[in-house]
Amino acid sequence: MPFNGFPTETFAFLKGLAANNTKAWFDEHREDYEQFHLAPARGFVEAIAPGLKKISKAINAEPKVNGSIFRINRDVRFSKDKRPYKTTLDLWFWEGEKRGWDAAGFYLRLMPDRFMAGAGLHGFAPEQLKTYRSAVLNEKAGAALAKMTQGLDESLKLCDATRKKVPRGFDADHKRAAFLLRDALYCTYEAPLPKAIHKSEFVDLCLDIFRKSHPLSQWLGKYVTAKPESEGAEP
Repeated sequence: MPFNGFPTETFAFLKGLAANNTKAWFDEHREDYEQFHLAPARGFVEAIAPGLKKISKAINAEPKVNGSIFRINRDVRFSKDKRPYKTTLDLWFWEGEKRGWDAAGFYLRLMPDRFMAGAGLHGFAPEQLKTYRSAVLNEKAGAALAKMTQGLDESLKLCDATRKKVPRGFDADHKRAAFLLRDALYCTYEAPLPKAIHKSEFVDLCLDIFRKSHPLSQWLGKYVTAKPESEGAEP
């Protein structure tokens, strides 16, 4: 379907859901969810797919829930927060054959009054974390990481450290010790909703962000997430 931007009703629905995060309210507004959440999300994924392929031939864009569109239902099984629904519209474009949380790629999050977009991994799996730390210490991979992050566009913010101290067994005085404080690696552009959000031009705006953030995804793909196809993990 043609993508002509996300309508104002998309954000009204998200705002309403944030204020009334119950199954009863959602069921009452299910038509709004279908029309203003899912439909434009599918249109956006279809519209951006050709441009993503120009950035990376390995990128995947699937216009369906559990493809590039995140489920709106929260997994509350092991959470103290029992609110049933997410109050954001989240999209994910992954690199490689297997769609898994251990694949690098691009992400987009729409909120009632803001949006975020960028690239990377929001958390390393245990084996990936070991690989990442080895890459940080490796002279070639580590130097490439330092150069890549220093060269990121100023509009992109590198994720904050997740640790206060370097992990046990690592040199706190290493020249790249700051990278050892991270258990994830991603960069983000965040801003208030632009006027383009309601137009087809929002696709080009996002492609520009993804293009600028792609070096980070490339580094992860080369030094951290590269693996045999059979080892892919489904989310």
